[in-house]
This record gives sequence, structure tokens and C-alpha cells, in this order.
Amino acid sequence: MEQHRTRSAPHQQRPPAQRQGPRPASVPAQAGAGPRRSALARRMPRPRLTGLGGGLFACAAMVLVGGICWLLFGSSLFVYGLLFLPVAAATALWVRPADLITAPIGVPIAFAAGVWPISGGSGGIGGHLMGLVSALSLHAGWLYAGTLVAALIAVVRKAVLIGRRRMPRRLTQ
Repeated sequence: MEQHRTRSAPHQQRPPAQRQGPRPASVPAQAGAGPRRSALARRMPRPRLTGLGGGLFACAAMVLVGGICWLLFGSSLFVYGLLFLPVAAATALWVRPADLITAPIGVPIAFAAGVWPISGGSGGIGGHLMGLVSALSLHAGWLYAGTLVAALIAVVRKAVLIGRRRMPRRLTQ
């Protein structure tokens, strides 16, 4: 049995409406074209993580960092805190613009998840929980610093996005 096509052929897209008058020099020629990326920026990865993906990335990275600190550095919380800062920055840089608010929220959760292996508790679940609480309270400076890094990056990225959205309006007025 032969089936006939029920949908019509796709319509061709119309070219974008042409503006009247000369184009200002600061406006790119194409609507989607932004400033060219530098050579270093082209080599860097540009993942766009959702809010949940950013939190999962940070948690997985910090658990990995915690395991490495436990194996190589004798459960050093200083090394763990030092490695927490770039993970916080990467999380804030790689999250999607729509989910920027989740970066400073997910990063402290990741810190707590990763400090579990190196917290130094013993004697069952209660001892491990007390070691975790002690590690979080004694090294809260690293936690605050990483959260501040993620929050500052998120705020700057949001300000740049708002500025880009308003720029064409300023040029037409």
C-alpha cells in the first residue's frame, strides 16, 4: 500500500527585512554575528550546562577532587579548598545564561559533597557526620570564597547580557 504525503513542502524562508538608511559602524552586519573570538577563546571549550547540569558537574568534580586529595595529599583541606576555586569559576562560566542564578547555589552543595571523603570522621555514620560538620565549619572561608567567585562571575555575565540586549535599542533612538 502506498502512502501519500499529507504535509505540504516546507516554505522557503524570506530574507530578513532590510533597514532603511545607513547602518552604524558599531552594529554587526548580521543579526546573529557578534564580535570575533580571540584565538585563545576559540580553543577553550564552550559547554552550556543547564542549572542541574552545572550542579552535577560541580558535585562530580568536587568528589573527584576530594578523592584525589585523600589519595595524594593526605586529606588536605587546604588543597581541597584551593582546587574548589577553579571548579566554582568553571561552573559559573559554563552554565547557560538562562540558568546563571543556579551557579552560586550549586557550588556550596558541591563543596559539601566533595568534602565527605576527606572530612576525617570515624566511628560510624554519626562520626562521619560530625567530621563533615567540623570540616565545613573550620574551612568555611574556602566555601565563602568559591561561592563569591561563582556569584561575581554570574553577576558580570548577567550584566554583559543585559548590556548587549539594550545596545541595539540605544543605537536606534
